[in-house]
Amino acid sequence: MSPNGQPHPVPPTPVPTPAASDHFDLLVIGAGSGGLAAAKRAASHGARVAILEGDRVGGTCVIRGCVPKKLLVYGAAYRQWLADAPSYGWQPIQGNGLRCDPPQLLAAVRAEVDRLHALHLGFLEKAGVELVSGWGRFQDDHTVAVLNSRGEGRLLRGERILIAVGGRPVRPSIPGAHLGWISDDLFELQELPQRVVVVGGGFIACECAGILHGLGVEVTQIVRGERILRGFDTEAAAHVQEAMVDSGIDVRTGTAPGSIERDGEGHIVRTATGEVLGCGGVLLATGRRPFLEGLNLEAAGVQMVDQRIPVDPVQATNVSHIFAVGDVTDRINLTPVAIDEGRAFADSTYGNRPRQVNHDLVASAVFSQPELATVGLSEEEAIRRHGSEGVRVHRARFRPMSQALAKRGPAVLLKLVVDASSDRVLGCHMVGDHAAEIVQMAAIAVGMGATKADFDRTMALHPTVAEEFVTMAN
Repeated sequence: MSPNGQPHPVPPTPVPTPAASDHFDLLVIGAGSGGLAAAKRAASHGARVAILEGDRVGGTCVIRGCVPKKLLVYGAAYRQWLADAPSYGWQPIQGNGLRCDPPQLLAAVRAEVDRLHALHLGFLEKAGVELVSGWGRFQDDHTVAVLNSRGEGRLLRGERILIAVGGRPVRPSIPGAHLGWISDDLFELQELPQRVVVVGGGFIACECAGILHGLGVEVTQIVRGERILRGFDTEAAAHVQEAMVDSGIDVRTGTAPGSIERDGEGHIVRTATGEVLGCGGVLLATGRRPFLEGLNLEAAGVQMVDQRIPVDPVQATNVSHIFAVGDVTDRINLTPVAIDEGRAFADSTYGNRPRQVNHDLVASAVFSQPELATVGLSEEEAIRRHGSEGVRVHRARFRPMSQALAKRGPAVLLKLVVDASSDRVLGCHMVGDHAAEIVQMAAIAVGMGATKADFDRTMALHPTVAEEFVTMAN
């Protein structure tokens, strides 16, 4: 995909006829998580593979998503750790204090991304996958034209083709939307303004709001709906929202953006109700969609539905030899899912090891501050499926030991949603430090069909936060 959100460039026409060396068992369009996983796994099974990418190798996750975001989350967390340090006897030495230097952090994050990009190049070479630099565009159902940065065209032919071009941020349809940043831009900033307005209530908006606040930026987050993190367990999402507000983030729900205007070196956000918010920058985190513009899917006969590519359980499109994985299918848009889809496709097609990805139980996390992690059904979804009398909810709220001396919030929330008839744990949710690390392991138990009695029989590891999952009263 194009990092600036523009359609894929159109290769010049006519393009040369593919040479014999340009015929491959598999062409992969997009070197993100899913594409890389599929290409390397297919090559390990003996397939001749080429992967096409017009940007850096690594995709959204490595270049402008999970990895740089999590590094910034770590950097932002030091604000609270340093504030708590005196509670544990650590006193600043006069003249040797610490201050936040966001430009240094941002530069260090970009350097780490560059290192990972170089590693992925080496992994492809080691796997025997040919990297073709440029943007791909279908000529027919077996042929893809590629245009590189020098304007040179190349025609590649594949027995099978895998579409793994990922997604891109979507700007809201309001006047001046082009003046705002999208999440990609956050990682390219050289410095941070004093005040930022974050538009959106999803996980990207909440994560970015926490990062900016932790780095010393005054943050106002405007959310069209009545709460943040729609789609997550309501109680857990409310717990995150309360903690964000208590930390100093100005979260305004029921507030839609109306327009963005320049104001000297800053900006003005006018809400739909006429409220005026001045700031040094506007971050638009209002969703993502598959990036399919410019691929010329019509030439290959690949059908789209609601701006996505539907696939069957083996990742095949309506064209039997063209497949798709990851965010272009717009099912569960998470890196581990794309990776597993890519590997399952390659194992099934080239490794004589047919398998399908189970999308029914996928753990997820929001690296907000505090962190939220979840696996299985929310309380609301469980009630919809089993009825209010068919669900039991067990929860624990408490101040973790890490905050005992500092005597601060927020409290940790741990929650189990249980099927009343079978005692099986339907959902596991946590808000608090290390929630993702803890729920990752709980996901194994939930996936194996563990019951509340199984959790209760498990001996607690004391003193920990996670022990509360196995000591909750019936």
